[in-house]
Amino acid sequence: MMEKLNASSEGYFILLGFSKWPQLEVILFVVILIFYLMTLIGNLFIIILSYLDSYSHLHTPMYYFLSNLSFLDLCYTTSSIPQLLVNLWGPEKTISYAGCLVQLYFVLALGTTECVLLVVMSYDRYVAVCRPLHYTVIMHPRFCHMLALACWVSGFTTSALHSSFTFWVPLCGHHQVDHFFCEVPALLQLSCVDIHANELTLMVMSSIFVVIPLILILSSYGAIAKAVLRMQTTTGLQKVFGTCGAHLMVVFLFFIPVMCIYLQPPTETSQDQGKFIALFYTVVTPSLNPLIYTLRNKDVRGALRRQMG
Repeated sequence: MMEKLNASSEGYFILLGFSKWPQLEVILFVVILIFYLMTLIGNLFIIILSYLDSYSHLHTPMYYFLSNLSFLDLCYTTSSIPQLLVNLWGPEKTISYAGCLVQLYFVLALGTTECVLLVVMSYDRYVAVCRPLHYTVIMHPRFCHMLALACWVSGFTTSALHSSFTFWVPLCGHHQVDHFFCEVPALLQLSCVDIHANELTLMVMSSIFVVIPLILILSSYGAIAKAVLRMQTTTGLQKVFGTCGAHLMVVFLFFIPVMCIYLQPPTETSQDQGKFIALFYTVVTPSLNPLIYTLRNKDVRGALRRQMG
């Protein structure tokens, strides 16, 4: 019978990452580093510009939530990507037990927070389009601050429970995590005991924080679509499609890969595919968000011109 060991006694995990494809590691290092720098620059740009430009549309609820999303993406990528870059560059692919626990906690917390925040952003667009006369009353600054706080609190509270439940599971002798960061499905594969309860918990949590938010977002945009069809002015249609289209694109770029990871039964093939899918929503999506929201945005371009004199 395989000896059961506690991971804390060994003190580390080995993140296998992309070691099955050693010829790709240098290429992945360069590509991921470029996207990570794009994420840092783009999201810092939105946060700083929103803070400095105090006399523009960038102090509306939409840009307040966008600043939260940018800060969230900065933290989300930083919780896993620097470790991945270190592992891709050198022969050492280890992470300490404490480091793995902290990484799992923040990845879960920030990922859950983003799911809830995207729902709040869709609600903001729903109120703006469907109830424009009541928008300033409903989306009062204090209410916006409470919504943002609720997103962060729900994410970090849920992660505390879920990550603790994951690390309570006894692990077998080897500590090779078949992923490039510490995440729940990969860690559960190291278990020596029945993990049906953990898998059920993962499915329930994924349904609550992935499927239900996606349904709420699509419902909001269903109501927005009905309101848009009743609009008579071309300018109004263009403005709605400009702001709502950007948000909807971000929603699909985030939720579809996450659903592919957490809402399908794990297999050896899906585990390998899951690494590249996870790479997409942890590296590519956060770097594209600033471009999607700002590329054709007149408010942001105007604010940038004012700051540059």
